[in-house]
Amino acid sequence: MERIVDLDRAAAVLADRAAPWRDRGVVFAPVTWRDTEASWPQPLETDRARVGDPDSLGVAARGPDDTELSVVLFRGGWADVDLFASPDGFEPLPASDIVSAEDFGDRLAQWLRRAFGPPRGESPQA
Repeated sequence: MERIVDLDRAAAVLADRAAPWRDRGVVFAPVTWRDTEASWPQPLETDRARVGDPDSLGVAARGPDDTELSVVLFRGGWADVDLFASPDGFEPLPASDIVSAEDFGDRLAQWLRRAFGPPRGESPQA
């Protein structure tokens, strides 16, 4: 898989972008990593040091109203993004052509707004 997105940088951006939503009551699960070098089925690791060559990172977030957002970013420049807003409310969100960790951060902010509304201190129109 081509390396378009630096996943370590993306994890740092994710940590920075998640803080305002934590203040709003959104709980983030630990980041998971998948190692290209691991044998199939490739386990998900929460310890980055245990992953030699990551090809994806994942994060799940749950809001106070049980809305869930699941994001798996692949170094090739796309993500699997799913929003679970109710027991029957599954919605995949578009996530292709991600060109950098910063681009991922901008899109992450959009997905978080869609799932949980604006973070504390930000107007709904932002």
